[in-house]
Formats: sequence, C-alpha cells, structure tokens
Amino acid sequence: MTRTSPKLRVAAVQAAPVFLDLEGTLDKACHLIATAARRGAKLIVLPEAFVPAYPDWIWALPPSRSRAISELYAELVENAVTIPGPACDRLCQAAREARVYVVIGVNERNSEASGTSLYNTLLFIDPDGTLLIRHRKLVPTGAERLVWARGDGSTLRVLETPFGRLGGLICWENYMPLARYALYERGVQVHVASTWDRGEPWLSSLRHIAAEGRMFVIGCCQALHRDHIPDRLEFKRLYPPDRTWINVGDSTIVDPRGQVIAGPLREKEDILFAELDLAVATGARWMLDVAGHYSRPDVFQFAVRTAVPGSGESAAVPSSREAARRRALRVRSRPAARRKSVRRVRSRPAARRKSVRRARSRPAARRKSVRRARKPRRR
Repeated sequence: MTRTSPKLRVAAVQAAPVFLDLEGTLDKACHLIATAARRGAKLIVLPEAFVPAYPDWIWALPPSRSRAISELYAELVENAVTIPGPACDRLCQAAREARVYVVIGVNERNSEASGTSLYNTLLFIDPDGTLLIRHRKLVPTGAERLVWARGDGSTLRVLETPFGRLGGLICWENYMPLARYALYERGVQVHVASTWDRGEPWLSSLRHIAAEGRMFVIGCCQALHRDHIPDRLEFKRLYPPDRTWINVGDSTIVDPRGQVIAGPLREKEDILFAELDLAVATGARWMLDVAGHYSRPDVFQFAVRTAVPGSGESAAVPSSREAARRRALRVRSRPAARRKSVRRVRSRPAARRKSVRRARSRPAARRKSVRRARKPRRR
C-alpha cells in the first residue's frame, strides 16, 4: 500500500506596506492574502513589521535628531495594531474568507499597559479566523531597541495543523540557538523566518537553519523601494541618491536538507510559491534529529522561562525531556536504602500501596498504636 504524505502549498508574500498608513496597509494585506489563496496557497506568510511599516529611519537618523525620531515614533504608534482590536479583526477575517493560515508581522501596541510602547509581533491566524499565537520578538536588534520593547518566552510556541507543526521566529531571533531549539523540541516542521534582513549571509543562515532543524523554512522579507516612502518624511532624503531599493527583499523557501526550492526574489514585489512534502521533513531526521536521537539530555539541560513578567507565574518550565531527566536524577540521588524502599512499595499490589499511604498519613502516636495492635500476642 502506497502511503500518501501531507502536501502543502505555501506563499511568501514579498511586498511593501503603505508606509505608516494602517488602513491602507490592511487593505493591501487583505488583497494579497486573497490573491495568494486564489493561486492555491494554504499557508500565506507576510514580512516582519509589515503593518504599518518597518521603521527604517532608526538606521538613518542619528539619536541626536530626537525631535524627528519622536514625531516618527508617535506616527508609528498611532498606526500600530491593538490586540484585540479592529485591525487584528480585519486580518482574521481575511484568513477566514480565504480559508488559509496566515502569518504576518505587525507593530503591536502594548494595550495591556500604557498603550504607547510597541512590540515587533508575529501573528499566527488559522483558517477559522482565530488568532492562535501572538509572538513578540525577544530581542530587538541594535537601533530597533529605540522603537520596540522586548518579548518573553510565553510566546515561543508551535501550532499543530493538518499539514504538520508550524512555528516561527522574527529576523535575528533566528540567530539565537536556544530560541531555535525551543521550537525544534516542540517538533516544528514548517518554520517561518519573517525578516527585514537580506543578502548572502542571511540566505546562508536560512539554509543552515533548515538543515539543522530538518524542516522547511520560509524566509519572507519586504521589498521596499525609495518611492514607497512618502516625500513628506524627512529621513527619506538621508539615503544616498543612487539607493533606489531600501530593501531588495530576497524572500526564499528552503527544504529540510538546506536546498533552496523557491527564490530568492530580489528588487520586486511578488509572491513566491512552493509545494512542501511534509514526509521529507520527517524522513530527513533519520540521520539528524537535534531534539531527538541526536540530543544528549543526560549532558545538556534546557528550559524555557514562560512566565510573563509581573504575572507571578512559575519562572521556568523545563522541556519534557529535561523534566524526565531531572526526575531520574532525583531518584538516583536518594540513598540506596531509600531507593530500595521505593522499589518495594512500587512492587506491592495497588490495594497494599494505598494502605501504606494511609498509614503514613496518620500521626506518629496513631501509627505506633497500629503497630502494637498488629504485633502478635505471646502465649
């Protein structure tokens, strides 16, 4: 009997936003989602910080230009996405109408607090239009720290989907070995690398990550032309006159052996498609499974801190493999006599073990009286 493996048609949308225009960018995003869905895509990926723009002025304006930076930041906050809110609802509706999974980068306002700080956030939406993951970038890179706050470990998650396990990281989070491993251990098979980066070093990294994790990697970037930035914005004049493409794009799709199967797209807005065979991701792990047979939990310890700061939750949650290893170590660290008694108790019938537990739960004086009562009388 021939086994059929799950197939998935994916789309990496390389496009520019309507710069610093929330409604205009949402219109464009919804149109692109519908277009990719009509061409057969079941998973549609849009770039990092697509709504309403990547704040590239942070690399052009020196910090001494504080007034210009403050004005741009205020405009970015004004056009950012609030979750829950109308902008998020529109993206969810687009996914629902197209019956597709959508992964899209947004500037998210911190609505749970001041409402004036921002996160670089990746949204994972299912075909029912439900927002399932809201992943906030753990570490903004360099000058990005002047715009975005840091995320936390609670959003390092992987989705179970009909075609396999879906996860993702934002831009240089993909250079964080432990962030990658957090997703590897959760069995990610299709990995989204939503980004602003491009060029040969980045493309080589996508190939390495795909081969390391034995998974498909969808690298999706904006293609931003100079003309996409409104003339009214002063920082536009700081780019060299011959720099027509602020970001060339380089969106790319890579297979689990590190081979490029689509792209890279360069210096144009377009949609990159690829057909993924999830059996390839599983089969590739027979030789290398970095969170499975190729890991050494007896040598290395790994845990993800999933608590939201200030929530009062537990600070660290070990991986399932690490938790099992710790339990084994606790048993091994007991004195020999204690371990034997544990084994003796475990070997008793269930009814006998219950009576032992009941006896141990009684006060000491009560236990002595029980022992005296059980002691045979001398004749």
